[in-house]
Amino acid sequence: MKQTKHRRLGPIAFIALPLALALPPTPAASQSTATQPTSTAKQHDQRTPGQLRGSNTAERRWWDLLHYDLAVEIFPDAKKIAGSNQISFGVIESGQRMQIDLQPPLQIDSVTYKNANLKFNRNGNVYWIDFPQPLIAGSQASVRITYSGAPTESVKPPWQGGVSWDKDESGNHFIVTTCQGIGASVWWPCKDYGGDEPNNGMDIQITTPNPLKAVSNGRLIKTTSNKSAGTSTFHWQVKNPINNYAVAMNIGDYVHFADQYDGEFGKLDLDYWVLRDQREVAKTHFKEVPRMLEAFEHWFGKYPFYEDSFKMVAVPYPGMEHQSAVAYGNGFKNGYGGRDLSDTGVGLKFDFIIVHESGHEWFGNSVSMKDVADMWIHESFTNYSETLFVDYHFSKEEASDYVIGCRQLIENDIPIVGTHGIEKKGSQSDMYYKGGNVLHTIRQIINDDKKFRSILRGIQSKYRHSTVTGQEIENYLSQQSGYDLKLFFDQYLRGTDIPEISLSHKGKSLSFQFTNAVPGLSFPVKINANGQEEWITPTTDPQTREFEKPIESISVDRNFYLEASITSGD
Repeated sequence: MKQTKHRRLGPIAFIALPLALALPPTPAASQSTATQPTSTAKQHDQRTPGQLRGSNTAERRWWDLLHYDLAVEIFPDAKKIAGSNQISFGVIESGQRMQIDLQPPLQIDSVTYKNANLKFNRNGNVYWIDFPQPLIAGSQASVRITYSGAPTESVKPPWQGGVSWDKDESGNHFIVTTCQGIGASVWWPCKDYGGDEPNNGMDIQITTPNPLKAVSNGRLIKTTSNKSAGTSTFHWQVKNPINNYAVAMNIGDYVHFADQYDGEFGKLDLDYWVLRDQREVAKTHFKEVPRMLEAFEHWFGKYPFYEDSFKMVAVPYPGMEHQSAVAYGNGFKNGYGGRDLSDTGVGLKFDFIIVHESGHEWFGNSVSMKDVADMWIHESFTNYSETLFVDYHFSKEEASDYVIGCRQLIENDIPIVGTHGIEKKGSQSDMYYKGGNVLHTIRQIINDDKKFRSILRGIQSKYRHSTVTGQEIENYLSQQSGYDLKLFFDQYLRGTDIPEISLSHKGKSLSFQFTNAVPGLSFPVKINANGQEEWITPTTDPQTREFEKPIESISVDRNFYLEASITSGD
């Protein structure tokens, strides 16, 4: 997802009109399935909402997600939904109590297992579901959950998520979901935890009033019409694992057109769903998509979801990285809504939303964080994907201009890495722009673009379709680069101070060291002395190097994210 220093672009080219209210049919309420909290539930109440959401609780870790079968019906005028989710899972170790997340005002109406109702009770955003006896380790099972209500309405998508009940300029309903941060459980019951994704993907069936169309993730399997009810059901299917916040529901007066990309894994289907009056401009503007895919398959390897196709879907907000259904609302302009984030002119050479949000297909959707504290895995790499796109299609110099220009947006307010286990992420701004510059600095340290590219592709190969910790990615970068980057990451990811390289020269002698740095920090830095490229390896202890000629000029390569202090003794 894109964030920029508390600035946002509002819905682009869409006008929200008042909605008339009407009550939908009310799903049957649960029949004596809810119970009062037991003594065990009271113990659970002692855990904070952040712990229940952000950690692999005992009620989560005994079972492994295999598949979701989600069915949702939308009642636009009443701003309500009703549906069910069949959750299939494998039993890792014997367990009896299951945690399912669903945020009020939505409620679970029933839970069934083997055609029998299960007992359940609520604890804020969490439901505890009790099986009649412990399930056996090594077995597989499923539960069917029905739910209903008026979901939280998004007031500032995608930053404050929920369901957006908008209308397009023609007065048609335009309904979308956004839930990064707030959690997928804001609109459907699930295991709302980043560390577990359904191994076998999911089916998503969305029922809408005619003539609206529903677009979701994966491929459209079939559309079923119910003439008597005046509705249509759109069945989408995702073959690959998918993280919860990347599951999206988009409903509107959509039209569809398609293309193909000849990629690393063969023919990739490209599907575009836009509003009726956007079709012609989209056909021209979305020619950026194959260019994006070409650049990213070069740097990162094959697109991760050939089985599920690639889609761009028009939405009434700037954009989001919904897996195989990238949300697009950038007004068919280059830059970020026509603005260059780097203030160098380079950012106007490409459509920011197409490039950035699609970059998340590799970092965020294929390689996904286990814990929101490590969201830098998603945002730092994807921020840097913008620079790599420029490098591939334009020039390395312009790519450097772009990433360095974005340093003006770095705040160094709090560390990039958040607190694990309590759903607390790090710096909202710096996981983007600082994170991108950290990766750019690592690229300079490696000083071999062929090797750097192999590392990026290696991450995608090793961790494809899996969830990872930040430590795993840090270790991989150290191992594959050949440099111990532990202190480097302590400095840049877990601290807010930018190291300063202090250079002092007199005659032929150059003294140098890192200051404002974690003790022992050391990595190679490229400098220019007397017009010649040189390498030095500063540490937090003073060092001296003798040159063949008196030093008349010296500077630090701009591609390293450092402060520099240069003094002359002459």
